[in-house]
Parts: sequence; structure tokens; C-alpha cells
Amino acid sequence: MSDSMRQSFGDKAQNAMKPENEKSTTERMGDTFSGKADSAASSMQPESEKSYTQKMGDTFSGNSNDNSDSMMDKAKNAMGMGGGNNN
Repeated sequence: MSDSMRQSFGDKAQNAMKPENEKSTTERMGDTFSGKADSAASSMQPESEKSYTQKMGDTFSGNSNDNSDSMMDKAKNAMGMGGGNNN
């Protein structure tokens, strides 16, 4: 379960598993906005106040804010579903 004021893990997984070329412009904009908002919330929340599950979720989704691809992005890119240079 994600911490309050954070994007739910289910929403993250749902957004990540739908190929970018099947998303509408509105969906892509919503994903971008919610991803940036969750990343900002991750940056503002001290690690000491995060639940264990939130720390794990942040690690998996790449919310460490070090500009590297998340494990989810790497998996999507490997399957050809990413929105990056592999499409």
C-alpha cells in the first residue's frame, strides 16, 4: 500500500503496462503529470517517514530522482513498449 498523498501502486502498474502507442494524448499527459507529482512527493517526504512498502515502491519505480531509468522503464523498453528511444 502506498503512503497517503502518493500515487497508488496499482495505478502505477496499470499506467506502465499499457504500451505508449495505445495511449491517447490525454492518457500520456495524465501519466506524465501524475508521475511528476508522485516524484515530487517522493522527494519531499523524508526517507525516515516512508513506510517499508513505499520505500520498495519508490525503488521499483525509480523515484530516487537520480535521472536513471526505473526497473519498470527498463522492462518496458526491453519489450518494446517504452516511450523512449526504443520505439
